[in-house]
Amino acid sequence: TGDMQSLLDILAPDVVALSDGGGVKQAVLRPIVGVDRVARLLAARWDIVGAETSVEPVQVNGCPALIMRLNGEIDGVVAARVEDGFVTGLYFVRNPEKLSRVERETALSR
Repeated sequence: TGDMQSLLDILAPDVVALSDGGGVKQAVLRPIVGVDRVARLLAARWDIVGAETSVEPVQVNGCPALIMRLNGEIDGVVAARVEDGFVTGLYFVRNPEKLSRVERETALSR
């Protein structure tokens, strides 16, 4: 919704964002640390979300997560580690090899 303050309110001050593009998809190369830097990363990522993009809430390894689809195909998964009510870690996976497993698992659960 573009509500940056609500985002800042749930991120821990020392939140860390990691990503895996498998050398094929765009991903950050180093951990992004700190609420301001992670918020900027999220804001930039949400700027590319458009009408052809959908988001599906799921659980990944026991953590809350979102599957992001572009034109119906899985483009990425972001999982959140939550501690004491704050997001302390965000894990973006865009590696096509890993996402193919997500596609199979979500198809089985439907």
